[in-house]
Amino acid sequence: MSRDIVITEVALRDGSHAINHQFTVEQVVEVARALDEANVPYIEVSHGDGLAGSSLQYGLSRTPELELIEAAVSVCKQAKVGVLLLPGIGTIKDLKTAAGLGVGMARIATHATEADVSAQHIYQAKELGLTTVGFLMMSHMAAPEKLAEQAGLMQSYGADVVYIVDSAGALLPDQAGERVRALKQCLHIPVGFHAHNNLSLAMANTLVAIQEGATWIDGSVRCLGAGAGNTQTEVLLAVLDRMGIQTGVDLYKMMDLAEEIVSPILQVPQGITRDALVLGYAGVYSSFRLHAERAARKFGIDSRDILIELGKRKAVGGQEDMIVDVAAEIAQLNSSTNLPISDRG
Repeated sequence: MSRDIVITEVALRDGSHAINHQFTVEQVVEVARALDEANVPYIEVSHGDGLAGSSLQYGLSRTPELELIEAAVSVCKQAKVGVLLLPGIGTIKDLKTAAGLGVGMARIATHATEADVSAQHIYQAKELGLTTVGFLMMSHMAAPEKLAEQAGLMQSYGADVVYIVDSAGALLPDQAGERVRALKQCLHIPVGFHAHNNLSLAMANTLVAIQEGATWIDGSVRCLGAGAGNTQTEVLLAVLDRMGIQTGVDLYKMMDLAEEIVSPILQVPQGITRDALVLGYAGVYSSFRLHAERAARKFGIDSRDILIELGKRKAVGGQEDMIVDVAAEIAQLNSSTNLPISDRG
C-alpha cells in the first residue's frame, strides 16, 4: 500500500506519562491489536522514558515493560512494534532483549545537541536488523544549523530516519518549518517530526513539517501523551486525507479505537491545562508535568513556579531529580519573602 507519510503511533509509550506508567497487558493488547488492524505501520511501546525507564526517578511501571512489549508483538500481524531508548537510561543489553522479543524498530533518543552519545546504540540497532531512528529531543533548544549538524551525526552512525522532536511543545510553526528545512538540506535519509500540543500547535507544526518535507510523523490516538499530548492521530489522518496525502491507515478504525478503547484508559481527558501550557511557554520537557505537580503539593507551592524556573535553568530530560530541588528552593524563598515567584521583580 502506498504511503506518502509513515505514521508511528506513540500512545503506548508517550501516553505512559499521561497515566503515570500504569498500562496493563490487557490494555496494551487491545490497543495494539486495534492499531494493527487499522494498518498503522509502527507502534511504539515502552516506558515513557524508554527501555529501563521504570524507576523512582522517572516513575515506576505498573507492569514490567518487557511484558507489555511482548504482548504487543504477539498481536501485531503487519505493524512493527518499536521501542525508545535513551542512552544513559537504557543499555545495549536492553536493546538486545527487546529485539529478542520481536520488536522491529528502535528509536535512539538524545538531547538535541548530544547526538554523539547515540553512536553505539544506533550501530547496535542496525546490526540487530531494526529500523533505526535518531530522535533529537528538545529541538527548540538548538538552532536549525546545529540541529542539522547533529542529525548528520546520527545519519553517519547508520540511522534510517532522523526526527525533530518538540519535547516541550515549544516550537512555533515557522520554527518547526525552518528546522525541517535545515535537515532536508543536509540529509539523504527521511526526516521525521514529533510534536507536543502544549501551545495548541501540534497539528499546525506537524502540517508545516510535512509541507517542508518531513515524511515520518508521530501521532498519539486521543492525544494520549505527555503534557497536553501529541498530534492527535485520528484527527491528523482526517486532515491528511482532506489534503490528498496517503497514510494507508484506516480512519474509521482509528476513530473507533480512540472513542471506544483509548478514551476509557485516560484518567482525565487530555487538554491544555495550566501546567501543560506552562510547559510549552517555558520550554520544559513535557514529562515533567506530573513530577512538578507532585512536588508542588509536597511543598505547598505553585507548580507553575517550578516549571518556569526549570525553563530558566534549561532543564532537559533526565534531570527529573532537579524538580524537587527547585521546589524546595522556591518554598524556602517563599517563606522568607511571602511572595510567589510570579509576583517578584
